[in-house]
Amino acid sequence: MAGDAREVVQVDSVVKDFRPGFGLRTKRVLHGVSFSVREGEIFGFVGPNGAGKTTTLKVLMGLIKATSGRATILGCDVAQTEFRRHIGFLPENPYFYSFLTAREILNFYAKLSGVPSAGRRDRVDTLLNWVGLEHAADARLRTYSKGMLQRVGVAQALVHNPRVIFLDEPMSGLDPLGRKEIRDVVLRLKREGKTVFMNTHILSDVEMICDRVAIIVDGVIRYQGRIEDFLIEDELWSDVVLSGLSVEATTHIEEAFDARFHGVGERIEIRIRDKDVSAVLQIALAAGAEVISLSQHRVSLETIFIDAVERSEGGGGES
Repeated sequence: MAGDAREVVQVDSVVKDFRPGFGLRTKRVLHGVSFSVREGEIFGFVGPNGAGKTTTLKVLMGLIKATSGRATILGCDVAQTEFRRHIGFLPENPYFYSFLTAREILNFYAKLSGVPSAGRRDRVDTLLNWVGLEHAADARLRTYSKGMLQRVGVAQALVHNPRVIFLDEPMSGLDPLGRKEIRDVVLRLKREGKTVFMNTHILSDVEMICDRVAIIVDGVIRYQGRIEDFLIEDELWSDVVLSGLSVEATTHIEEAFDARFHGVGERIEIRIRDKDVSAVLQIALAAGAEVISLSQHRVSLETIFIDAVERSEGGGGES
């Protein structure tokens, strides 16, 4: 097994077509998707509803077969089965027997996954502590909230100590404290050298813990890499808040610097490129305006995500 390869997950030109019904035209859901996940990193896979996230994950898990292209995990084609003992998977909507307790269900999955009996109890106790369920370990799952069941799902994905973990919407149904606990678990996995693939729509969590990210829109990868690498220097912006800017100066700045204005009346905010800040301030001060604040606009994953979706809606996507 090529498990020591730097790229432990590789998706190469994967196409997936579905036929919605008998006699209906085939619908293409994935349009030649390609990306890679490196060993020991947390990789965020994000996109709007219907973008192809879950379809891509199902291809990786071997639940459906790609129409064309190739996907590998730990150097093995996803159609193979032997390597799967090295991966963990949390589906979007995990289902468990409601009459069992969290401890019982994790013991069941540990036995099913081949965890030696000698270390099984300690492993289960450790995972219950990681996901913050030690206080409810012996309560029936029927009494659990959706967020608590989600934590059980995360624990079962880790019970056999896998090398690569795939999490489909791991933060779903969790309150802010629960999300923090799951983020801490994911970061702990990274410190242990694990590779984590996280499919989610909660952008703040991705931005907080992921090393790299891929954004998929309409079955096409629009961005892949570190967030700070998505923009070139000329696309860095600053926000300037001014008071008392005249109409003439406003028009001049808007036309000369492609500035973006927010607010009306006495106080106005202008978003301008970093390279134009000095020139704009000279014009504003010469016109008698007062500078209230100046701050660099921090590029966020939300900014990039919205840009990717808007470009697709504007005709940049594939049919």
